[in-house]
Amino acid sequence: MQTAHEKAKHFMEHETQFHLGALPTEQAHPRTRGLAETLQDDTAAGVRMILDVDNDILPVAQRVLCGPDLAKLVDAIVRAAESGRKIFFTGCGATGRLSILLEACWRRFWRGMSEHGGDLALLADRFGDRVFSVMAGGDHALIRSVEGYEDFTDFGKHQLTEQGVGEGDVVVAITEGGETSFVIGTAWRGLEAGAEVFFVYNNPSDVLCRCVERSREVIEEPRITTLDLASGPMAVAGSTRMQATTSELLVVGAAVETALTTLLRSHLSDADLELLGAPIAPPSHYHEGFARLIEQLRQPGAVEAIAGMIEFEEEIYEAGGLVTYLAHDYLLDILTDTTERNPTFMLPPFRKVDDTLSPPSWAFVKNPLYETPDAWLQLLQRPLRGLSWTPETYRRMGAPEEYHHNPPPLSNDEILKFSIGNEDDPSRHESPQTAAIAVLVGAETAELMREGHTFRDRASLLMEPFGRSAVLSVGAKPPPDAGTDVVYHVPCELPESPLMLWPRLAIKLVLNTVSTATMGRMGRLVSNWMAHVETTNKKLIDRGTRLISELAGVDYRTACIALHETLETLAQSNDPSQERPSPVQATLRRIGAR
Repeated sequence: MQTAHEKAKHFMEHETQFHLGALPTEQAHPRTRGLAETLQDDTAAGVRMILDVDNDILPVAQRVLCGPDLAKLVDAIVRAAESGRKIFFTGCGATGRLSILLEACWRRFWRGMSEHGGDLALLADRFGDRVFSVMAGGDHALIRSVEGYEDFTDFGKHQLTEQGVGEGDVVVAITEGGETSFVIGTAWRGLEAGAEVFFVYNNPSDVLCRCVERSREVIEEPRITTLDLASGPMAVAGSTRMQATTSELLVVGAAVETALTTLLRSHLSDADLELLGAPIAPPSHYHEGFARLIEQLRQPGAVEAIAGMIEFEEEIYEAGGLVTYLAHDYLLDILTDTTERNPTFMLPPFRKVDDTLSPPSWAFVKNPLYETPDAWLQLLQRPLRGLSWTPETYRRMGAPEEYHHNPPPLSNDEILKFSIGNEDDPSRHESPQTAAIAVLVGAETAELMREGHTFRDRASLLMEPFGRSAVLSVGAKPPPDAGTDVVYHVPCELPESPLMLWPRLAIKLVLNTVSTATMGRMGRLVSNWMAHVETTNKKLIDRGTRLISELAGVDYRTACIALHETLETLAQSNDPSQERPSPVQATLRRIGAR
């Protein structure tokens, strides 16, 4: 077995393609320098700092939304759907969750169409099953990160093959950094199968081509269409779940909505399109709509509500309590942010119902309307897609030995152990300092909270055992008589569209800000760096090493060796009943930080 020094030496000498400090998404943003300290002094001022960085998306979105490559993507989606082919969205981590969201939105729209009957139902039968998502680690990774999968190109190839990619299909490979091996593998497999391939990323093409060979090979491949969404550093260094994934949701979501509307336009009248919430809009509509949204979120009333929500959650966590979000149509959007808090801030991940040893996650999600199996079906708009790979599967792909001997449990049965339905979970409300928060977005506010609605009634029942209750409402109007301790209403106009893109962008921006700022106030950021970093893949080992180098004032080599020494020590003393300490923070304490 290799020693810590040997592992560090190997990483420094042989894993240079994962040394990513030159990429803008891995660098600190100059406008958020001192973010953590600002948040601790003035929550609203810190909120405005985070939201300000979202303005960086606007010029990039305008260029890409009105460019020929987006038009090519729209045409490819339309052509594939009309000819009965498949459209795949692939990703890892935040982009994997985005891919699942795009599939669920597509399926939800056509499911709504089928309820109208007649010709609309026929169209739903024809087009509703055209979109598929491929996330590194399968659906299990939607709710709990799967360690190391993003590092293997062949894993991406195999998962896409299992989904049946073929000639005439479309593959949209989405990676925030532009260097994720799994996603790159799906792009190459798409080409091999005869699919039309698009590569979407958030770092400048020239920087990626200069620094990362695997990225250069994809970007310079003439058969692959690239969409470069680079807008600069994130509000928090390396936290690509924020501006990078937001721009991808905006741009790729706009392409899917435009394609969907184009399909409908060829079969329905303009009046029918308006009735279905699918008006004809030029690409500039999305740029202008996003500019309006971020401006509304920066208004005093919205900032005050977001800051109030942050301080509410901070109070719960500081007292040792837990937060449980209750939601329906936007449960997937909320689950995404909640899941991503674990790897971003080194919080306990979601735990399964048969796990009574691991610490519970600080935040969790539930759908008051359904028991867990149906809640999953409603969330995804399709049956679960877990992975049941055998040791032989991993051997064929050339995976490291640990995958042969102990394959991770990623099957459907394992996913169903995450109880996101309306079953009572006493572990979520044992402490008096726990809170249940109903999250309502757009039209849901009036619909779900009216007197006698099943959601309101069942949400109220679920809230009863909790010490505190609240509503987070994002949209034009606050909920009528919510019946909770407090309401945080973020006022903003959210136009309807086929995928309900504007409500999804709004709740993403709000929750990204809430979760990031809460952790900043609780000391899990240093300036605008993620101070509590888990090192579950090679990119995160590099990020952790750079953070140690920056904060401890040592060179990269010294930081890398120190980090690997800490990882070796933590592996020997791992106690599953305790929250795992951040290897980066432990290293900084050991060698002394500035």
